[in-house]
Amino acid sequence: MPPERIRVASYNVHAGIGTDGKFRPERVAHVISELGADIVGLQEVHSGLGSFSMLEGLSRATGMQSIAGPTLLRPAHGEFGNALLTRHPVISVRRLDLAVGGREPRGALDVVIDCGQPLRVLATHLGLRPWERREQVDRLLGALTEDEGAHGALTTVLLGDINEWFLWGRPLRRLHRHFRSLPPRRTFPAGWPVFALDRIWVKPFGLVRRVQAHRSPTARLASDHLPLIADIGPR
Repeated sequence: MPPERIRVASYNVHAGIGTDGKFRPERVAHVISELGADIVGLQEVHSGLGSFSMLEGLSRATGMQSIAGPTLLRPAHGEFGNALLTRHPVISVRRLDLAVGGREPRGALDVVIDCGQPLRVLATHLGLRPWERREQVDRLLGALTEDEGAHGALTTVLLGDINEWFLWGRPLRRLHRHFRSLPPRRTFPAGWPVFALDRIWVKPFGLVRRVQAHRSPTARLASDHLPLIADIGPR
């Protein structure tokens, strides 16, 4: 049975640095509050072990529970990478390693959330090179297909900054075949979006009600990416 209607979002927060070059994490928190989302996947967020945990601040400001999925340790700022914010109880958390040799480490959070019914959410940020993304998509799809028996027929959401600049790129085609394609929404650069780098997929496909980029004035300023929103649930 699918969960009740919920809103999920993906947001590359660019470490809190806005399009004006200023570090203002409070603007990111304001944008997240604007979304009205139940679950938000974040990319490029500092999450602790340094002088400041941006993720902890966002959690406090929004009243949402946070789950860190760091992929890098930066000496001056601590852990950095993916994260998830949720208004619903967390059932389980797994961190997938998507690192490819010689490239910046990447990963994915694989989280099951109690939204009335269990919802599986994978939040990720893929690499910059096409061959790198192909290998990372292989691993993501492997995790999805291998675990379908364990998770049964759970509604599944994959979201994140896919870093695919071309609508016909091979990683996108493979993900579309698994989930079915949703209309691309331009999210980058935030001030004048041209590229649909940020994506949300949902399985079963029929649960998708709407997908849109969030284009408020603060969103155009708070990060170099706009947030992407999807409303999902039964009719």
